[in-house]
Amino acid sequence: MAHPADTTDDTFDQDVVQSDLPVLVDFWAPWCGPCRMVAPIVEELADEYDGRVKFVKLNTDENPRIAGQYGIRSIPTLLVFKGGQPVGQIIGFRPKSDLAKHLEAALT
Repeated sequence: MAHPADTTDDTFDQDVVQSDLPVLVDFWAPWCGPCRMVAPIVEELADEYDGRVKFVKLNTDENPRIAGQYGIRSIPTLLVFKGGQPVGQIIGFRPKSDLAKHLEAALT
């Protein structure tokens, strides 16, 4: 079973920006209820897109620099990166089908 890896302010560039695969970044915090609701959906998608999309999570409480760099103001925010650039953004809790649409767009 594929699980999203943790990324940090220090490893973000290597984990996300330099990735050959599209990357979905889950910006979250432990105290955030909607973040806990979106986590199992992200886990399911990590399984379904294993090998085609990389999945990482960034705790915004512990890693404020990257969150600030990408203008993350509310969580959960999911950013889809392709070629090191954000190409899709989902703010708040959304159904799995919405997230899958953003991933499919990044794969085309």
